[in-house]
Amino acid sequence: MVRLNRIYTRTGDAGTTGLVDGSRLSKADARMTAIGDVDEANSALGVAIVALGGDPLVTALTRIQNDLFDLGADIATPAEADDDFAPSDMRLRIVPGQVERLEREIDALNERLAPLTSFVLPGGTPGAAGLHLARAIVRRAERSAVAAHGACTGGLNPQAITYLNRLSDYLFVAARSVNQFGAGDVLWRPGATR
Repeated sequence: MVRLNRIYTRTGDAGTTGLVDGSRLSKADARMTAIGDVDEANSALGVAIVALGGDPLVTALTRIQNDLFDLGADIATPAEADDDFAPSDMRLRIVPGQVERLEREIDALNERLAPLTSFVLPGGTPGAAGLHLARAIVRRAERSAVAAHGACTGGLNPQAITYLNRLSDYLFVAARSVNQFGAGDVLWRPGATR
């Protein structure tokens, strides 16, 4: 259980931050960039949830927010020698079941959507626009995680990177679903503004 009595610790004043194993690294490290991008994506999801009000997707999106906290903890846990990235009582790890759940939810949402005839511009309803913004931030978080994977000794949990990839797909179809199952999508019109 997490218990925070004080918000400031002063331990990061010199530009370093602590990881789950107690080690410290620069706040400019690739691992910290990935963690920050995941946190930003989670915050954008919070804004989208507020815009969606009582939409049935809110339950799934709130679960995804929790997953993103787990994913941040996963990235903040350095790999050990020959790490199989299995979770334990002391290590949160994203697992294949979380990725598979996103895939099932993508398929369920996509069944109700008409096939695309053009690229979709971010917009439509406020909730859909919020989901599109979260999707773009998740894509950045994925790129940051891939960079951190290559820069960190032992890399990152591959399932964490896969989760981010699927999440951006999920948020795309969720935004289309919120836009009246695609009827309210704002479509790209190539060359229309020439």
